[in-house]
Amino acid sequence: MSTVETIKRQIQANPVLLYMEGTPKLPTQGSSAHMAQMLKACGERFAYVDILQHPDIRAELPGYSGWPTFPQLWVEGELIGGTDVVNEMHRSGELQPLLDEAARNHPGLPRSPVAA
Repeated sequence: MSTVETIKRQIQANPVLLYMEGTPKLPTQGSSAHMAQMLKACGERFAYVDILQHPDIRAELPGYSGWPTFPQLWVEGELIGGTDVVNEMHRSGELQPLLDEAARNHPGLPRSPVAA
């Protein structure tokens, strides 16, 4: 399976997916830490991929997504954006309903972060 096929499969299989540096418990970069904290604060399940453990994904995802930096948040198969975009959505109250809808569309999923 090609790296792009792996990325597509991850995005399709996980209603809320965060590509980040490190893990939600041990982020290795400030923006990744902040993004994971915002998602945890919303209380809905999300999956993550530690791009430091997957250099092929780290190299290919920016070309696939059209977004050059990390972290990247994907919800229901769509790129939401990076830290600045998600931070603004969190402040304005737009993030919570987006994540709530994704959770309603996928009932029974665990509510804690899981590796994709």
